[in-house]
Amino acid sequence: MTPRIARALRITRTPDTPRRRRAGLRELALTVAAAALAVPFATVPAEAAHAAPRTGFETSDGARWTGQPEEQEFLSAVDRASDRVAIERIGTTKQGRPLQLVRIGAPRPAAHTMLLICSQHGNEPSGREACLSTVRDLAFARDRATSTFLSRTNVLVLPTANPDGRAANTRGNADGVDINRDHIALQTAEGRAMAGVIRDQRPDVIYDLHEYGATPPYYDKDLFVLWPRNPNVHDGVHDASQTLSDRYVRPAAAESGYSSGIYGIWTDPVTGDPIKQTAGDGQERILRNTSGLKHAVGLLIESRVDALSEAEKADPALNQRRRVESQHAALGGLFTFDDEQRGRIEAATAVSRLAGFADRGPVYLGGADNDPAEPGEVIQDPPCGYRLTAAQYADVGDELALHGVTSRPDGDGAYVPLRQSARNLVPLLLDERATYHLTNGQALTAC
Repeated sequence: MTPRIARALRITRTPDTPRRRRAGLRELALTVAAAALAVPFATVPAEAAHAAPRTGFETSDGARWTGQPEEQEFLSAVDRASDRVAIERIGTTKQGRPLQLVRIGAPRPAAHTMLLICSQHGNEPSGREACLSTVRDLAFARDRATSTFLSRTNVLVLPTANPDGRAANTRGNADGVDINRDHIALQTAEGRAMAGVIRDQRPDVIYDLHEYGATPPYYDKDLFVLWPRNPNVHDGVHDASQTLSDRYVRPAAAESGYSSGIYGIWTDPVTGDPIKQTAGDGQERILRNTSGLKHAVGLLIESRVDALSEAEKADPALNQRRRVESQHAALGGLFTFDDEQRGRIEAATAVSRLAGFADRGPVYLGGADNDPAEPGEVIQDPPCGYRLTAAQYADVGDELALHGVTSRPDGDGAYVPLRQSARNLVPLLLDERATYHLTNGQALTAC
């Protein structure tokens, strides 16, 4: 294979954007980089490069996507050849396909953990290809910086989060369900598997790779990004996530020659001012928001599917290489952020996990960081807990457990206190006023 030549990203930092301030959408100045790298410090030695497995996408020079059997063979080959890699089956889809989690680096339970979720939507392949080659590059790199990084970091990768949708080339899974709208209800095998990983591995960072269709000239950047906007996300987690976007991922994309913007917001092509919001709200059922509610710094990334030129229209491989390379460039920003901001990330996630035990402050049933909740969407004085009947608990107990919510027996039912790490998530699951609640729990004012 042709090894990825490592380089340190030289990124011009931009100031943090305070919470609730409308983010500026000026296009970053583009500079052409020599290569777009998933891991800026990962260097594969020449002797290892010849033995390292390659994906179907790589062997075809981008003419076709890696097939599922090829992916299985590729991952097995990486696993056999590298003592850094372990692969675990975390679930099975409705059609019997495996959901595989790849672990690279420190196996210690308390290690700093990063989770990459790739191809939740089965017809969005570029993130999956970037994830597969990133797994290989981390597994085979032998430079000191990568070895040090992996000695204290647990990198988890779910290369194909929606295998059935991938096989059918559909957005949804075998039942037509959009998995990225199932992170509260947990009705899909795929959503349940991801929830279990997040609960058990407690990732500090969750990065979710997607693709989008452009609407020129208002919505046609090479990449769009978005952090958790749900107003219940702890400020430290929210602000670190926005730093990941504004100071790392977007500048890394610009360094490699790619434009970027904020997902879900159309902009004036002349002034760069926002003119319309089409998506990107605070829905708790979307992974980037669920991740924040579960105390992880996170980001959604979307690469542009549409051809950028007549050359790309004439040569699909050119289009597909650009999509994957832009994902690699953004991943470079992610890894630099995780390496440089490790202390801040861990402090933010730790404080977020502890904040619920104080059991203070309102809980928001709607709104976003750029769209304040209406008065009727705010529980100003939340209950001390919710009581579930035996029938209710039998119906939703497994989902509560997958969410990491603590509950205890109470008569013939169960009691779910708010004073716990998942405090801000509990009303979203059990209050009848919440849009995506699992059941109508009885709010208790005296516990």
